Amino acid sequence: MSPGRTHWAALLSAALGLMCAAAAPRPGVDVARLMSDTPAPTLQAYGLFEDARGRRPAPGVTPYTLNTPLFTDYAEKQRYLFLPPGAAMTYRDRGVMDIPVGGVLVKTFGYRADQRDASAVARFVETRLLIHRAAGWQALTYVWNAEGTEAVLKRAGASLKVGFIDAGGVRRDIDYLVPNVNQCKQCHSVDGQLSPIGPKARNLNGPFEYGAGPENQLDHLAKAALLKAAPNASAIARTPVWDSPSEPVAARARAYLDVNCGHCHSRSGFASNSGLFLDLEETDASALGVGKRPVAAGRASGGLEFAIAPGDPDRSIIVHRMASTEPGVMMPQIGRSVTHAEGLALVRAYIAQMQAAP
Repeated sequence: MSPGRTHWAALLSAALGLMCAAAAPRPGVDVARLMSDTPAPTLQAYGLFEDARGRRPAPGVTPYTLNTPLFTDYAEKQRYLFLPPGAAMTYRDRGVMDIPVGGVLVKTFGYRADQRDASAVARFVETRLLIHRAAGWQALTYVWNAEGTEAVLKRAGASLKVGFIDAGGVRRDIDYLVPNVNQCKQCHSVDGQLSPIGPKARNLNGPFEYGAGPENQLDHLAKAALLKAAPNASAIARTPVWDSPSEPVAARARAYLDVNCGHCHSRSGFASNSGLFLDLEETDASALGVGKRPVAAGRASGGLEFAIAPGDPDRSIIVHRMASTEPGVMMPQIGRSVTHAEGLALVRAYIAQMQAAP
């Protein structure tokens, strides 16, 4: 587990103690407010957290993590699931699990002043909600004030100045962009409909510290009656951990591309017309970019011919676009303002070890 994930797990474990994740929520979780067509002006109004600072999830709000998460300008993230009393998700072996109406996914983004200090308290910058209402999913974003005492609805997005020292000891000053509603729809588009993209069974198939030692998340959710029709986790496919040196480079790179690019670059995603499909379920080498020419050549291609030139990262469009921070060239287009050096290095290594065609 990476230092960031370890840090969040430790904080959550301390906050949760031995609380049963399946316990019925107290009145603090305002289900009616969550289901209202009129969003609450503040995050605190929903009662998803017991404290105004969003540090202690309310009973019935279950923390989770992902084997490989989306990169967002080196932000660390806390994720939670809320289901109405008596409701459960239904297992799916592909795609996001079937989350019932009334379900809410909560994701808070934050930065410690020095990411090498696991004991430091993070400054929260935003909390995003995906709420499943009868008419479909709705995305809402709440931005935290400088004191960390209140998070306010920002449907038009926001730009924030964030400074920190990263895990490698490098000082970073970032113009952090909170997405607007339309940008949320672009990334969270599945067959043209707003949808969650993260909580797939394979990306949840890993351990989490719930307070009594690490436990597989899928098994935990099933035992807590929050997940039904799921086989034992040992029988479920698993997304590799992108930064685990114990796993093969190709598997880790595929996982990284799946999570950071595959939600758009899939047969049902926003970039389906590109013919470049980077989700883990894809098996066709050309669709994965190997020796594939772009559908529309232009400035974004950097004058290169192939999405992936086997054995040659420097001649691969994917590498060129991942390295760029120029609007109209950089990929992903939304969600980052800096290059993810570690992710880029992994994808370069993946391409470099590919066998070039004779």
